Amino acid sequence: MRINEFKSILGKKRVDFAIFYNLDSSRYNANMLYFSGYKGVGALVVPESKPAFLIAPDMEIERARKSMVKKAYSMEKKKFFESIDKIVKKNKLKTRDIAIDKNNFTLNSYEHFKKQFKRAKTKDISLDCMRLREIKTEKETHFLKKSCAYADKILQKAIKNFKSFKTESEAAAFLEYEAKKNGLEISFNPIVASGSNGSMPHHEPSNTKIKRGFCVIDFGVEYMGYCSDITRTIFIGKISKKEKEIYNMLLSIQQNTINQIKNDKKCSELYNYTNKSLGKYKKNFTHGLGHGVGVEIHELPNLTLNSKDKIRNNMVFTIEPGIYFPGKFGIRIEDTLLFKNRITTLTKTSKDLLTIG
Repeated sequence: MRINEFKSILGKKRVDFAIFYNLDSSRYNANMLYFSGYKGVGALVVPESKPAFLIAPDMEIERARKSMVKKAYSMEKKKFFESIDKIVKKNKLKTRDIAIDKNNFTLNSYEHFKKQFKRAKTKDISLDCMRLREIKTEKETHFLKKSCAYADKILQKAIKNFKSFKTESEAAAFLEYEAKKNGLEISFNPIVASGSNGSMPHHEPSNTKIKRGFCVIDFGVEYMGYCSDITRTIFIGKISKKEKEIYNMLLSIQQNTINQIKNDKKCSELYNYTNKSLGKYKKNFTHGLGHGVGVEIHELPNLTLNSKDKIRNNMVFTIEPGIYFPGKFGIRIEDTLLFKNRITTLTKTSKDLLTIG
């Protein structure tokens, strides 16, 4: 995606090429995926004035050659950066100034990199990549819509079958299984937090009986490498009038916050609007209002108190106010949204309070 715009950034920074790498087969480098469509082990080299290319081990070379980049070299039986250096020289690239993503460059790897590219000066392009990925293309928007549609479908099925789940971990396993059944990966480990566990925003589902009260379900999938994120809070058992009032208050605040979104709106202003709307409950709002979504589950913009980001066209992000009462319960309502002159809610699952007897 947008590799020519990225090359323009490299030209302004006066670097010979940018390098991204991944050494862990169980993970992927988000920028490698974004610029090439490749999720495997290896490296992506993006020259400022020549076509980009991948370098991959023999077992991954076929997959690399099916990527958007097309041009891929087999990694030679040498040390990782030594092999990259040889292929870089084969492509007649200068190595005076090299752009690297410091957010995804370990200290150990950087030491090996510098041993090989001794005379090179490095320039960090991590923020440039994040800013580029912040604005989505039409193709990315399509992938994100599909991702959200799948998340909706699976979450709705889980809620419909919720009575059959005995434990939080059983409910979470159902969400993961349904994702796999649809040929998808999960965006993050699902959160199923019932009763007092709901007071912890990042509770890990436990193998204990689902408790009475509010149950927070936070879930998302990856479609073509693009993430979705949705949270719904349901109620187990008989709900009291007070509990219903608190839920409907938060739902109203979430929707009113969404209605405040417009082009060039400061993200910090949206956070402040939610915080002020919560009144006496603002002390129970313990995290940011939302975050960008793309090839990573957390991207720009940041919708937090001190954020300098602003809403712009073709951004995809979440709005997820939550209130938490330690040792008692928590409620969170989250949607993934697209802003393109106006707001489109990509996650469609009903937010009306559902009680399960």
